[in-house]
Amino acid sequence: MTQQQLLLLAVIAALLALLSFVIIIFIKRGNRPGPLDEMEGHEFEEFCANLLQASGFEDVEVTKGSRDFGIDILARKGGVSYGLQCKHYASPVGVKAVQEVYAGRDYYDCMVGVVMTNQYFTQPAEEAAAKLKILLWDRDDLEDMMEETEQPFTLPD
Repeated sequence: MTQQQLLLLAVIAALLALLSFVIIIFIKRGNRPGPLDEMEGHEFEEFCANLLQASGFEDVEVTKGSRDFGIDILARKGGVSYGLQCKHYASPVGVKAVQEVYAGRDYYDCMVGVVMTNQYFTQPAEEAAAKLKILLWDRDDLEDMMEETEQPFTLPD
C-alpha cells in the first residue's frame, strides 16, 4: 500500500470512530424516542403520579391543569412533602422549569421541589437547580424508578 492509501484508511477509520462516538452521545442525551416520548402532556403527568405511587410516595395528587403555580403533582414520602413539575418535551429542559418549581415549592409549602422529564436538562438548568436546591429527575431516573418499583410498572398504551 502506498502512503496515500494508508493515510486515506487512517482518515476513514478516524471518521468511523467519530461517527460511533456521536451516535453514542446522541443516544445517551435523550434523542432516542421510546414509550416515554409517545404520551401527551397531561397523560405524562398521570404517568408520573402513578410512578410516584408505585415508588412508595403517598398522598399523590395531580394539581389542576391551569394556574398550578408551577407544580403538577403534590406528594409525600417519609414525612417529606414534594412539589413536582412534569415536563414532557422533545428536547432538553431549560432553566425556566427550575424557576417555576422553585416558586411553586414555596407556594404549596413543600419541602422539596422536583422537575421530572422524559428528556434531560440543559447545563444552565442543572446549575440553577443546584443553586436553588431543586431536584432534577431525567429520563434515566424515571427508567430507574420504573425498574425499582415493587410491582411490574408499565407505560400506558
